[in-house]
Amino acid sequence: MNTSELSAAARALVAKGRGILAADESTSTIKKRFDSIKLESTEENRRVYREMLFTAPGAQEYISGVIMYDETLRQKTKEGVPFPTYLAQHGMLPGIKVDLGAKPLAGFPGETITEGLDGLRERLAEYYKLGAKFAKWRAVIDIGSGIPTRYAIDANAEALARYAALCQEAGIAPIVEPEVLMDGNHPLERCEEVTNLVLDRVFEHLFAARVFLEGMVLKPNMVVPGKKSTQKASPEQVAEATVRTLKRQVPPAVPGIAFLSGGQSPTEATLHLSLMNAAGPLPWALTFSYGRALQETALNAWGGKPAGYPSGQQALFVRAKLNGLAATGVYRDSMESSAV
Repeated sequence: MNTSELSAAARALVAKGRGILAADESTSTIKKRFDSIKLESTEENRRVYREMLFTAPGAQEYISGVIMYDETLRQKTKEGVPFPTYLAQHGMLPGIKVDLGAKPLAGFPGETITEGLDGLRERLAEYYKLGAKFAKWRAVIDIGSGIPTRYAIDANAEALARYAALCQEAGIAPIVEPEVLMDGNHPLERCEEVTNLVLDRVFEHLFAARVFLEGMVLKPNMVVPGKKSTQKASPEQVAEATVRTLKRQVPPAVPGIAFLSGGQSPTEATLHLSLMNAAGPLPWALTFSYGRALQETALNAWGGKPAGYPSGQQALFVRAKLNGLAATGVYRDSMESSAV
């Protein structure tokens, strides 16, 4: 394990004013996105879309790294430059999603366990040769009647720790993503309770697995009410609850925290991030690792048409810039109408 390289990669991912573009949608997920613009999900269309995002002029100023899917990591620009090479040449770290998705947890209805540990050591060695500098593994924790159970939380926390240790062994900085879903009808307080418990168990297992904390990035959910909850929370309440939870659970040794958007709208995710950064000095960097919240406007502006290519790139640049400002705490929602 080269700890200096791992810590350098982790710090680069959360460098001030920059964050991560999550472009690691599976083939089935990207098909749903393409269906929304009536575009067939072919390998070439997926390649063109990802190239549009990765080569957006100016976006690299605000994007520190890109998480890719296995197919994307192996693809090239229209000039024949491998995507990992292109990203590295433009100051963005190439990353790879390595989990194989959440599957039903036997004996625990409504709960899941993320799979993909079998053969991971060998896959990581190949990804390293292909240029990957960091990886991502997502665990999914749902809130509902009687769930999550302690067993499901611990099973996912252990898998995250084993994944992180294997990444560091391979010279790849791990992004550890325990996501508490916002799909239910729970209030903000319940989300905070569960997020505290999940992060507590995740770091307990990371310590036990001897994961080098200085060489990883945490990718958690923000503390928000469930989508179906009748109790709404103000942006300030979300920011306060999230920072309070992180201060309780995340060791200062972790260089940075890159939030997932988790179903929030692009403007909500950006505002919440900015309010947290504006709250005062924190022991770790707070930034973004957004998928839909960065891509949604770009996808719609592109529309799958060559003529929409420049508009799609400009839309990504705008959202990347606004989130870069949020990562320094200076974003205001009034900037949305004047962003260029």
